[in-house]
Amino acid sequence: MQRNETHERLDRVLNSACFCITVDSDGLRAAMRAETPGEEVAAGLITTHPHLFSRSPVFLARDDLQAMLDVVTAIESAAATPAYQEAVLAWAPEIARQDFGPCGVFMGYDFHLGADGPRLIEVNTNAGGAFLNAVLARAQTACCEEAKVATRAARIEEFEPAVWRMFIGEWESQRQTGSLATVAIVDDRPTDQYLFPEFLLAQRFFERHGLRALIADPGELTFTDGRLGCQGESVDLVYNRLVDFSLGAPGHEALREAYLAGAVVLTPNPRNHALFADKRNLSLLSDPAVVEILADRTAAHLTAVPRTRLVTAENADLLWQQRKGLFFKPAGGHGGKAVYRGDKITHRVWAEVLQGQYIAQDLAIPTERRIKVDGEVQALKLDVRLYTYRGSPLLCAARVYQGQTTNFRTPGGGFAPVFIV
Repeated sequence: MQRNETHERLDRVLNSACFCITVDSDGLRAAMRAETPGEEVAAGLITTHPHLFSRSPVFLARDDLQAMLDVVTAIESAAATPAYQEAVLAWAPEIARQDFGPCGVFMGYDFHLGADGPRLIEVNTNAGGAFLNAVLARAQTACCEEAKVATRAARIEEFEPAVWRMFIGEWESQRQTGSLATVAIVDDRPTDQYLFPEFLLAQRFFERHGLRALIADPGELTFTDGRLGCQGESVDLVYNRLVDFSLGAPGHEALREAYLAGAVVLTPNPRNHALFADKRNLSLLSDPAVVEILADRTAAHLTAVPRTRLVTAENADLLWQQRKGLFFKPAGGHGGKAVYRGDKITHRVWAEVLQGQYIAQDLAIPTERRIKVDGEVQALKLDVRLYTYRGSPLLCAARVYQGQTTNFRTPGGGFAPVFIV
């Protein structure tokens, strides 16, 4: 794609020098208060989660957004081919072979930006933060004309209708009769999760659309007489926030049994993860010889996937020699856990990498967003997440941070809305 240099200069200038858009704390509290049942959630969120929301948004060139969408299209097209499915299901757990129809809500495609356009870092099937970012986008204030134009162009009012269509689409893809009545939002120890406020937003979203919505630990679920139960209710659909992608952990038995029996619509589910989010898949999507077979007309867009290789005993010596240009990630990892930049890896950690199922990915250096923190300008790293459903965009958001990987511990960092310029 021909990159628009004028737009490219504008987004870089704004990311470097625009300090006039900030989070409106009062507006954020008001938006949270309007969407969550308890006043204490809205009042305490900024205090209890001081680094959840960035001080400023991130600006993205329209050409870069289109390039990201082209990558999504290419991956979704490849994932629909029998050859790709046969290849990735060969290393997936057996449960992933079940196909009940759902495609998985809130797919998350994570990108780093660069001079040559966006680079896809990874794909996530239960990508968190969409509901929070929708609230955040409504709580921005702007003073310069460029920022006001970008804010007006965000079109955040389209988010909720699209999300409702997404969940109904998941229901209808598996259920040909009956109506959706009860949803369970499921994660291990949900009230202890850092993103628990988002579960409350999701619960309120479902309630606004006339559904009964429960937030539950999988240990609260039962499977009796062919029905999944929770807190005395019969559950029709589970919005799955677990990171046990094969449903094999202790305490997850009821959900696993109900899923395998086709007794509940589970989204995202083990098959969704196997087709898209297992990081070993990137070794196929970044291999030019494989891509030519799988992607056909969209193959050119997959050059945005950094070259990725499986770490094996056979290539271990070579990867160690090349480590300074690589990033090492566990195949089934999540949340930036147990990932290592090659130039910082020790011999002890390298021995652990060789014992696990890891990939080695060419480094894609993130760009920066300069933000004022306590009156001082600091340069923070950023990545951009595109939330999608069936290949169509739902929301674009960013994460601003310092360190090896994204986190919610950086002063001035956290989730940031993305404005297209």
